[in-house]
Amino acid sequence: MTKFVYQCSNCGKRYQRDEVRYLCPLCARDYRPGIPLIGVLSAQFDYGAIRRKFRKDKPDWNLFSAVEEKFFPPIPVGNTPFFQTAALGKELGFDNVWIKNDGLNPSASLKDRASFLVVAEANRLKEKTIVAASTGNAASALAAVCAAARKRALIFVPENAPKAKLVQMILYGATVVPVKGTYDDAFRLSLEYTSKRGGLNRNTAYHPLTIEGKKTVGLEIWHQNNWRVPDAILVPTGDGVIISGVHKAFCDLKAAGLISRLPRLVCVQAEKSNAIHHYVESGIYENAANPNTVADSISVSIPSNAHMAHKAVRESGGFSITVSDEEILDGQRTLAAKTGIFAEPASSATVAALKKLRGSKRLGRKEQIVLLITGHGLKDVEAAMRGINLPRSVEPTLAGVESVLGSAPAPGAANDVLVVGFGRRGASEIRSSLHVRVRREGAPNSSRGGCAPQSKTKGAR
Repeated sequence: MTKFVYQCSNCGKRYQRDEVRYLCPLCARDYRPGIPLIGVLSAQFDYGAIRRKFRKDKPDWNLFSAVEEKFFPPIPVGNTPFFQTAALGKELGFDNVWIKNDGLNPSASLKDRASFLVVAEANRLKEKTIVAASTGNAASALAAVCAAARKRALIFVPENAPKAKLVQMILYGATVVPVKGTYDDAFRLSLEYTSKRGGLNRNTAYHPLTIEGKKTVGLEIWHQNNWRVPDAILVPTGDGVIISGVHKAFCDLKAAGLISRLPRLVCVQAEKSNAIHHYVESGIYENAANPNTVADSISVSIPSNAHMAHKAVRESGGFSITVSDEEILDGQRTLAAKTGIFAEPASSATVAALKKLRGSKRLGRKEQIVLLITGHGLKDVEAAMRGINLPRSVEPTLAGVESVLGSAPAPGAANDVLVVGFGRRGASEIRSSLHVRVRREGAPNSSRGGCAPQSKTKGAR
């Protein structure tokens, strides 16, 4: 681990590691329920030390970690596949499309990364109970990691959370409290609980290590991409913490002198859950009035990390786009048919967005484009069933089978998928929360983007 301090993303004030736990104490005074968090903290490392110690032939990823390895819970998180898919690229009109599939983490979502690091911090602090609010994925992730670490997970979920995710939490042994209301109501109640009853709060962005945990996906992409920076990464966005974490990864690498540019980050939101999109496009923050969407993982009225996400998109030279529920479900079918990946609706929004961008000048046809898949489709099968018709049964005869096959569409061409990251010669495993392997092919380079100093954020409207 490298020495670090926490810095307020709003006022810039710095704090020693154990001087503060959650938000900047000064800026948090201005926070009230109903607006995004103010004073979210960011871990700032001794980047000179990282530059001196980091070696590509034997990378020590703990140099980028804000918790010592000895506190890591005994569950493998990360090391998810990163691969190119020619079939999907051809379907969407782009020549160099890659997928980072984080739906293959232990609880089947990227959010295992944040929970891994927060539970590690709970080990360091000797805290036995960890509390979170979630639409499902963060809760399932926390429950899984707590089960491995023998911690108590107390979860507040909105009453409409998908059943598959509730089943996961309960099987992992979490205490689950469904809340009559939205995710925002569950978030507020969880903060009130830890304030008055104790426990370590894992809420996204509220605890700064959720951002640090999620940044590991960006570090993995760089490593698996043969130490190259992709041109663009499409990120499904709800609260804004994943996109902030990806940005933080590349900012850390740039600050350490290991890369010279940032990837453009594309914020992908559902049409009705579009608070960050509106913020990026207009520069003015407004809550999403009615965030109902089939993509429950990115359904949020008041994104907790809206301010940091807004900066991430702008500083990277990226942009934002929204997609409809119909486009999301179509993207889910396209992704499955062309790559063999069954992703939940939130992740499928990236496919819908790239399809929508076909022919536009915002992304070049030959640029290396990464789609970040953040959760597995089995987490919400009911949503997927909205876009398909289950086949009828037939008589157990060949004639019965042929009566169906005669009207079925012909099988598609081979997917032409290049898999990278597992069992390849010369691969090296990272012995930490990251477990990645090197891909064999590079990506085009260009000069773009930078990490601007943090500046004071005006209050939400």
